[in-house]
Amino acid sequence: MGFKEQIDTTRLPEHIAIIMDGNGRWAKNQGKFRVFGHESGVLSVKDIVEGCVDIGIKYLTVYAFSTENWNRPIEEVNALMELLISTINQEAETLNKNNVRLNAIGDLKSLPQKCIDDLANVMDITSKNTKCTLTLALSYSAKWEILEAAKRLAQQVQEQKITLEEINEDIFASQLTTAQMPDPELMIRTSGEHRVSNFLLWQIAYTELYFTETLWPDFRREDLFEAIVDYQKRERRFGKISEQLN
Repeated sequence: MGFKEQIDTTRLPEHIAIIMDGNGRWAKNQGKFRVFGHESGVLSVKDIVEGCVDIGIKYLTVYAFSTENWNRPIEEVNALMELLISTINQEAETLNKNNVRLNAIGDLKSLPQKCIDDLANVMDITSKNTKCTLTLALSYSAKWEILEAAKRLAQQVQEQKITLEEINEDIFASQLTTAQMPDPELMIRTSGEHRVSNFLLWQIAYTELYFTETLWPDFRREDLFEAIVDYQKRERRFGKISEQLN
């Protein structure tokens, strides 16, 4: 029996986040340039999105480009931006076919203008889709996101729109880039690294973490289903004890 058949569809995580790691190492293992790994990684994204649609995952957020990635060699950054632009344009029809809405979070204004324009266009084209929301984290940093939220709240206090005492977890979360979606219940990281790398730090306070040795270009929907099966074996207590959950 495959992993898909083992999934309890009544207990699916509503939101899955993925740190897509290992493209460069995968390319090196193939004797190719790093960009070849990024290009192959796009196929994994497509398969995982279709896998999410297949079983009913409502939100999928993928770490596509971090703020720190700007420090990579300029040739690789440029190649990544070109790949992003071409992929966004090519996949618009497929996203609509699968009833997937495209979303993006991060410091988007730091992206090349062509990328900003194409993102906005495909987000508009897919805005009515309801099966699944695919969020690309681009030029994203959780520390940046938290600082920006704090600045906005400080400004609102200064302008006397809210009081300091009114600020709570819900109000703070409403200022984050993920305000319109639930926090992820499951975060997956590929390639054998065991860290969260400045990704959704506020949102993953109670998220189940799943690490796999598989490099991202080799990660497919069966690997996703395996991660979900593992997730469903865990007991999510949120600070309570087991007896309180029954």
